[in-house]
Amino acid sequence: MTRHRGLKKIYRMDSEMAGTLKVTLTKSEIGSTRKIRATLVGLGLTKREKTIVRKDTPEIRGMLRKVEHLVKIEEV
Repeated sequence: MTRHRGLKKIYRMDSEMAGTLKVTLTKSEIGSTRKIRATLVGLGLTKREKTIVRKDTPEIRGMLRKVEHLVKIEEV
C-alpha cells in the first residue's frame, strides 16, 4: 500500500533563479537527524552563524527546503 504525500512545489528555472543565494546557518543542528546534518555539510554550513554564497540551482533549492527551519536565505 502506498501513501499519498500530496503535491510538491515545482521550481522552474526563471531569470530570477539564475542569480546567487546567501545562506546563513542561524540555528544549531544539534538534535537534527543525520540526513539534515549531512545536507548542512553538503551546503558547506558547518558552524552556527556561518554564511555561504551558492548559485541558485534546483539542486541547491532542494537542499535548502530540507533545512529551511535552520537557515536564513537571502537573494543576492
